[in-house]
Amino acid sequence: MAIYKAEGGRLTRRYDSELLVLEAWGENSLRVRATRRKELTGNDWALIPRDERPSALASVAEIQIAEDGSARVANGDIEARINREGWLSFYNGRGELLFEEYWRNRADLSRYTSTLNLPGRELKPILGGDWRITLRLEAREGERIFGLGQYAEPFLDKKGSVLELAHRNMQSSVPFALSSLGYGFLWNNPAVGRVSFARNLTEWAVEDSLELDYWVTAGDTPARIEEQYAAVTGTVPMMPDYGLGFIQSKLRYRTQGELLEAAREYRRRGLPLDMIVADFFHWTLQGEWSFDPVDWPDVDLMVAELRSLGVELMVSIWPTVDSRGKYYQEMIEKGYLVQVDRGYRLNMNWMGETLFIDPTDAGAREFVWSKAKEHYFDKGIRAFWLDEAEPEFSPYDFDVYRYRMGPALQVTNVYPLLYARAFFDGQRAEGQEEILNLVRAAWAGSQRYGVLAWSGDINSSFRSMREQLAAGLSMAIAGIPWWTTDIGGFIGGDPADPGFRELMVRWFQWGAFCPVFRLHGERLPPKPPLVEYRDGIRQFGSGADNEVWWYGDEAYPILERYLRMRERLKPYIKLQMLAAHERGTPVMRPLFYDFPEDALAWEIEDEYMFGPQILVAPILSEGRREREVYLPSGARWKDAFTGLSHEGGRRVAVPAPLEVIPLFLRDGAELPIG
Repeated sequence: MAIYKAEGGRLTRRYDSELLVLEAWGENSLRVRATRRKELTGNDWALIPRDERPSALASVAEIQIAEDGSARVANGDIEARINREGWLSFYNGRGELLFEEYWRNRADLSRYTSTLNLPGRELKPILGGDWRITLRLEAREGERIFGLGQYAEPFLDKKGSVLELAHRNMQSSVPFALSSLGYGFLWNNPAVGRVSFARNLTEWAVEDSLELDYWVTAGDTPARIEEQYAAVTGTVPMMPDYGLGFIQSKLRYRTQGELLEAAREYRRRGLPLDMIVADFFHWTLQGEWSFDPVDWPDVDLMVAELRSLGVELMVSIWPTVDSRGKYYQEMIEKGYLVQVDRGYRLNMNWMGETLFIDPTDAGAREFVWSKAKEHYFDKGIRAFWLDEAEPEFSPYDFDVYRYRMGPALQVTNVYPLLYARAFFDGQRAEGQEEILNLVRAAWAGSQRYGVLAWSGDINSSFRSMREQLAAGLSMAIAGIPWWTTDIGGFIGGDPADPGFRELMVRWFQWGAFCPVFRLHGERLPPKPPLVEYRDGIRQFGSGADNEVWWYGDEAYPILERYLRMRERLKPYIKLQMLAAHERGTPVMRPLFYDFPEDALAWEIEDEYMFGPQILVAPILSEGRREREVYLPSGARWKDAFTGLSHEGGRRVAVPAPLEVIPLFLRDGAELPIG
C-alpha cells in the first residue's frame, strides 16, 4: 500500500524504494519529481528557485487522496491523477487528457492487458553508481511537438524525431516542448541522454542521474503556455539599444587598426552600425583574458574612438585555459578547471593544450569575471561573446569529464547557463542593467542571464540556411527569445563567387528580420597570420574580408537597403524586445503562435511572424525568384512592397526578385519597410 502525505501544497507518495513528489509550481503548472534516494536533491536546475520567484506565482495545489490508493493534484487549469498502481496522467481544466505515462507491466487492469513489464517511470540502478532514468509517455495521434532547442536539421515539428540531450557545436539542447494538444513540458534535468517522439511512445532517457524531474503547464493558446513557462524559468533583461540594429563581425580582425578601419568605413559610407566584434585569439594565451599588447596596443583609445562613432565593442571570451598561461597553475590549485576521471587531463588540444573552466564552481565564476573585468569591463567594454560554451570537448566523451557539481554525464548541459551567469552576475554587480552577451549554446533558463544564443559554426549553403530557420524558431519556442545566425554561414564562402553572393543577399535579407542582425563568417581565401610565432606562441590568421561592400555592385545596394530597413524598424523591434522581457514572448515565432485556431498555421515551417504585425517568408533556395506564401486566416494581409492586399486563409504566389524578401503586414499595419 502506498503511503501518501499532503503538506504545504505538495503531495508525496512513497511505495517500496520510490519517492514521488507532485507540487504546484507557477500558474496552471505542476512539478513532478521521483527518486529512489531517501530525499530529493533540492536542485532547481532550470527553474527559478522558490525563494526567488515573484509572489504572483505563488500557488497551492488542491490535493485529494482516495481510499483505493489513488490521488489527484490540481493547480488551476491542470490536474494530475495517480491511479492505485502509481501511474500518472494529466488533464486540462476541461477534463481533457493532455498526456499519460506509458505502462505495460500489469495483466489485470482494464486499460491494458500486457505482461511486457515495461514501466512508465524507470529508475534503473547503475551497478556501483546512480540511476539510468527513463520516462515513457503514451503517444497521441495527431500531436505536433515544437521547441527543444536547435539542431542541425530542417524540421520544426519534432514529432517523429530522436534528439540528443546534449550540447555540441551547432547543437543546443533546450528541453522544453510545446504540444499542439495544449501543454508545455520541461525536462528539468541537465544530464546527457535523448528524447524520442516516436509514433508508438514518447521516451525521455538519461544515462546517469539522481532523480526524475519535469515540469508541465496547461494553456488554451501557445502564448499562454509560453508565458507560464517564462514565468518559472525567467525572462531576458531589456535589450540594450545597441542590440537592436546591425552587428559587424568576421573571422577575425587581426589588429586594432583593422577593426577600427572597418568601423570608420561604415561611418564614411553613412551605413548603420551598432556594434563590432573583436573575435578570438586577440589575446596572448587562452585563459589570460586580455588583449595582446602588440596587435592591440591601446584598448582605451580604441573603445573611445568606437564610442565617438556610436559603435559598441564586443569581445570574444573562451573558457579554455592554456597550460602555459599565467593563471593555469592557480586555477588548478583552486579546483577551478574541469577534471577527468581517466586518462590524461586534457579537454581540448587546439592552438594549445587546454582545460575548460568549471562554472559549476562559484569561485571559478568569480575568478574568470575578475580577469574579464580588469582587462575588458574596466576599459569600457560592455558586451561579451562567450564562445565554446557547450563546452566543445575534444572528443565529446561525456563519461570522461567531471565538474565540481558532479560527473559530466549528470550535469554537463547546465554548463552554458552557468558560464553566462558568471558574466551576468559580474556585470550586474557593477551596475549594468541591460546585458547582452553572445553565447554559443544555451539551456533552459539561460535567457534570464542575458543570453543571445547563436547556432555555431554552420556551413555556407542554402541547405544550412533552411536548417537555421528551424533552429531559430525552435529556440524561440524553447524559451530563448534572443537568437542570431551567422549571416552567410560560418564555414566557407568566397565574396567573389556569384553563387555565394546570392546566398549572402538572401541570408542578409532574412537576418534583418531575426531578433539580432549579425554578419559573421570565415570567408575565403584565408589570410595568413601577421607572424607565425610570437614569444614561442603560434599565432592565428583570418578569413577574407566580410564587410557589406565586398560582395559586388549588384549585392551592395541590396544589403544597404536592408541595413537601412532594420534601422527604421528599431522602434517596432524595441517593442518586441519589451514583450520578451516582460512576458517571455518570442520575437520571432511560428505562425501558430499568433494564429492557433488556424489548423494550417501549425503545418507551415518556412514562414514565421516577426512580432505580431510582420509575416516573413524567406527565400531558401538558389535561383528562386517567386515563392508561395500561406497567409493565416483571421487577418487581412498587405504585401509590404507592392501594397496588394489579401484576405487570410489562402496561399498566394509572390514575386521575389533578388532584392525582395516576401513580407506581409497584418491588418493594415503601417511600418517603414517598402
